[in-house]
Amino acid sequence: MWKYTAKRIVEMIPILIVISILTFLFIHLIPGDPARLVAGKDATLEDVENVRHELGLDKPILKQYVDYMKNLLTGELGTSLTTGLPVIDMFKTRFMPSLHLTFLSMFWATLIGLMIGVFSAINKNKWPDYFGMVTAVSGISIPGFWLGLLLIQLFSVQLGLFPTGGLDGFSSYILPSLTLGAGIMSMIARFTRSSMLETLQADFIRTGRAKGLKEHSVIVTHALRNSLISVVTVAGLQFGFLLGGSVVVETVFSFPGMGRLLIDSIAFRDYPVIQSALLLFAFEFIVVNLIVDVLYTVLNPKIQLDS
Repeated sequence: MWKYTAKRIVEMIPILIVISILTFLFIHLIPGDPARLVAGKDATLEDVENVRHELGLDKPILKQYVDYMKNLLTGELGTSLTTGLPVIDMFKTRFMPSLHLTFLSMFWATLIGLMIGVFSAINKNKWPDYFGMVTAVSGISIPGFWLGLLLIQLFSVQLGLFPTGGLDGFSSYILPSLTLGAGIMSMIARFTRSSMLETLQADFIRTGRAKGLKEHSVIVTHALRNSLISVVTVAGLQFGFLLGGSVVVETVFSFPGMGRLLIDSIAFRDYPVIQSALLLFAFEFIVVNLIVDVLYTVLNPKIQLDS
């Protein structure tokens, strides 16, 4: 396993280089002049040119990329064009709230999704199954921004149970995490149900029942464990998307995380922040996929990672 993990880490390097090139080129294709935004709307053309020179934006694009990579290799992510603060300091204050939000979203999405999937499978074509699948389809169908506004109106404005936005204690995470995790919960529920139905028809399940195993042991110990491999794949991929996909939810709830920082940075053409944020999201996604692959062997030791 360690050999496989080391091999995957080495393979991450060229992937991240390609991603850095693509994001660098993409950012410079965005309409708008960051030098004009930094100088201000009343700045003269000479002032704008001076700002562009100070920021290094007048250099050839290849030179800008090489300088960026040199700084990146030394752990220097640059300085924000809008705030003048080191990008890494901005990430320190924004990353952890986003990470906590993502973990909380994933926790309840996995817990509820597994429960719905299991109950739906063992009650196939009965009302718990119909109710569970209606819930799952609703979670996938409702757009995140609309669900967020609905939760704010109901639980914050009408009932006053949670803050409407911002970050002020654990209660600030509840509504954003529900909004962010709704789609993932639905997918996990549907995959769990499908995988459980297939596993419950397997020979080893019939053998276990014939030997007199208790039903909860058959369901939890044998059927659910063997069904978790496909569920882990879905959950792992969605976890990667959650880390970078919280942009809309954080904007709706005015949540001070990485997603909102990225949106603000794009609006002000803050190149160093945008580049580093996108690269960080890509890195997180790759690491999560590696963790998912390693988890396969934990759930089923017969799986050979090298193959």
